[in-house]
Amino acid sequence: MKSTQSRGVRDMTVGSPAKHIIAFSLPLMVGSLFQLLYNTVDSWVVGQYVGDGALAAVGVGFPVVTMLASLFIGLSNGGTVVIAQFFGAGNTEQVRDAIDTMYTAFTAAAVPLTLAAVLLVKPLLFLLRVEASAYEEAWVYLTVLCAGLIGSIGYNLNAGILGGLGNSRTTLLFLAAASGMNIALDLILVIVCGLGVLGVALGTIISQAFSWLFGIFYINRRYPEFSIQPFRRGFDRKLFREIMRIGLPAGVQMSLVAVGIMSVVSKAGSYSKEFTAGYNVGNKLDQLAFLPVQSLTSAITAFVGQNIGAKRLDRVREGVRVTLLAAALWSLLIMALLMPFAPALVGCFSDTPAVIHAGTVYLRSIMPFYVLFAVFFCLNGAMRGAGDSVFPMVNVVFSLILLRVPAVYLLANVFGPDYMYYGFGAGWVLGFALSSGWYLSGRWLRRGSIADGA
Repeated sequence: MKSTQSRGVRDMTVGSPAKHIIAFSLPLMVGSLFQLLYNTVDSWVVGQYVGDGALAAVGVGFPVVTMLASLFIGLSNGGTVVIAQFFGAGNTEQVRDAIDTMYTAFTAAAVPLTLAAVLLVKPLLFLLRVEASAYEEAWVYLTVLCAGLIGSIGYNLNAGILGGLGNSRTTLLFLAAASGMNIALDLILVIVCGLGVLGVALGTIISQAFSWLFGIFYINRRYPEFSIQPFRRGFDRKLFREIMRIGLPAGVQMSLVAVGIMSVVSKAGSYSKEFTAGYNVGNKLDQLAFLPVQSLTSAITAFVGQNIGAKRLDRVREGVRVTLLAAALWSLLIMALLMPFAPALVGCFSDTPAVIHAGTVYLRSIMPFYVLFAVFFCLNGAMRGAGDSVFPMVNVVFSLILLRVPAVYLLANVFGPDYMYYGFGAGWVLGFALSSGWYLSGRWLRRGSIADGA
């Protein structure tokens, strides 16, 4: 165990919980920033050099790709928890078996998933009601992204493995290199070669594939005891069931959230391409603002997983308190920054007044509720680290799907599009109430450690 710690693997069962969580989340936050830059840079380049139709087309791509990749991202999340609990219990052999099992499942399903994703592009664009002026560009962008989906999924598997081991620094290295490549390719393929949305799509999938393959090379060289061999075909059915028990609800949850986002995109698309573009820009800024909370959530998932494995429930609760405090403070700070400066920030992507107005409306509608969403999100991550992934999924379904989406449509139809985003706040209030109640009940701890039965 100590030999791996010296090479970047973090044992979070000893030492200050606050120090571990912050040290884990900071590089993950920077890495997530680089990952988000894939789509944000695409939006900026097409907004500046192609047009608002292309900007709307690129914005459609994010929730669609998230939905299609979500089951494998769920596999990654389940792997993080399983690996963290075995690592916390000191069972490195089971860590090795879990990694083999994850990659065997990935290699078996990667090609069928890619083909299914490409075939679903046109039906999804129809359901999203993409405006005719943006349809062709949206089809090109999504088709290319879906054809290269394997790179994004592979990166997330690597990140899930390292997250379970307490290593968030390595993923930063992967994404820094890939983001630099993506920015360079976007500028070359769009500005120099004039390929438009095809150029930004190609730049994205090439850089994502690079981050995945570079990740395999780096992990195998740095951590040979946990090396990744995609075609080794090691598969443990019991471990796979545990990974899927935790990861499948998480994947379904992410898929449903993406469907919910696409429902909002569809409603925004029913107005104009400028309103859609404004929503997409506002959503990108929202994602950037939320990165620290996402990173803290990943940190508390790994932290809880390791300490559940080590049977340190006192550290689990202390870690959750530290995480919630940090997430709440960040949310209040970002609200104070984004509320007044929203028009200027949206204007960095487009100088069209209607786009700036729509993006500003989005940000100023959701920001007052941001701290509730942050607490709700982090509590769900802590529960998932303890092996309880069903309640977070049910919570998300009720708050972000069954309440938020109808609320968005109702407010838009009754009061107009400028009021629709208050539906987000309604969903977040319910999610906060449900997650807080379940956490305080203590029932999320009842499963104990997976490692006890190994």
